[in-house]
Amino acid sequence: QAAARLAQARALLRSTDSNRALQVGASAGAGRQGGEAARAMGTAGTALSAGVNLSYEIDLMGRLSKASEAAALDAQAREALLHATHLLVQSDVAQTYFALRALDAERALMRDTVAAYQDTLKLTEKRHAAGDIAELDVARVRTEVAATQSQAIALDRRRAELEHALALLAGDLPSSVSLAEGQWSEALPSIPAGVPSSVLARRPDVAAAQASLKAAQARLGVAQTAWFPTLALTASAGGASPELSDLFKSSAGLWGLNALLNLPLFDGGRREAGVQNAAAQLDLASAGYREQVLVAFKDVEDQLSSLQYLAEQARVQSQAVASAARALQLSDSRYRNGLVSQLELLDARRSELSLRRQALQVRAAQYQSTVGLIKALGGGWS
Repeated sequence: QAAARLAQARALLRSTDSNRALQVGASAGAGRQGGEAARAMGTAGTALSAGVNLSYEIDLMGRLSKASEAAALDAQAREALLHATHLLVQSDVAQTYFALRALDAERALMRDTVAAYQDTLKLTEKRHAAGDIAELDVARVRTEVAATQSQAIALDRRRAELEHALALLAGDLPSSVSLAEGQWSEALPSIPAGVPSSVLARRPDVAAAQASLKAAQARLGVAQTAWFPTLALTASAGGASPELSDLFKSSAGLWGLNALLNLPLFDGGRREAGVQNAAAQLDLASAGYREQVLVAFKDVEDQLSSLQYLAEQARVQSQAVASAARALQLSDSRYRNGLVSQLELLDARRSELSLRRQALQVRAAQYQSTVGLIKALGGGWS
């Protein structure tokens, strides 16, 4: 759609530029008159004509050039919006892919947790068979196994949806994309500090808003030139004859040259209204440009703040995961030796699983924010 709009804008530019060129046309005509009145006036008979017509408008006040400039800026804005569409699709693909890989890591964690619960279930069933514990303990572990398996299935469903989203971004049918489970890279792209704010000027949406603003300025100039006269030159050459065989003889030649200066004196306020409309369009484009620039700065600040806080959160979360893993290890050992109840072991495992999932989600958010920052910078920072 964005590419079609760009093609449309370029066609309108060519159409506007054509008004500044020499216009050439050919004409031919045939007519016949009869009747008493025509014979009395000597106009009875056949009249044939053929000729070439030329016209050219002299751009006295720059109206045509300003119109071409505005159309060219419209085309630039559409081209920038096409780049913005490319950037949007690219960033969506990257974020969707990293979200899918984050789910792969979470699904692997859930599988490991299910296996651990199943080991605990086997141990609990053995102890129940030996009469060491009640059936209630077995039911609790079975509940945890089923609940964790249910969460794993929910992650499978979510992964299928992300695969379908990737297919949509690629313009394919949902069933055409199937990615094997894989790992994501440990290293995040490093955006250097001190990137100048001038890089935001190359953001496609900012460039499009800037081009639209300049186009509105040019159109205000076009509207203002309506108060000034226009000068058009026309010329024609050809021949006229009652006989087709004599039409192109020198004796049948005709030519004409005209200059037309046009200055409307009263139009009921139409020109003034046109200027006011163009001025309002300029105010609208100016406000849109300012808004787009502010949005660009906000996007960058949002992602920078997000990455800063996520880095701190990841550090703290890793400490929590390490502590939870150690607590689970101790609880499992004490449970196997009959020193603690089953509830303590299950609580420790649930806590460790929850913290590990949260750590994966923080890591996934870091990837999302990194892609978001690259997108906010217009696709890069070099």
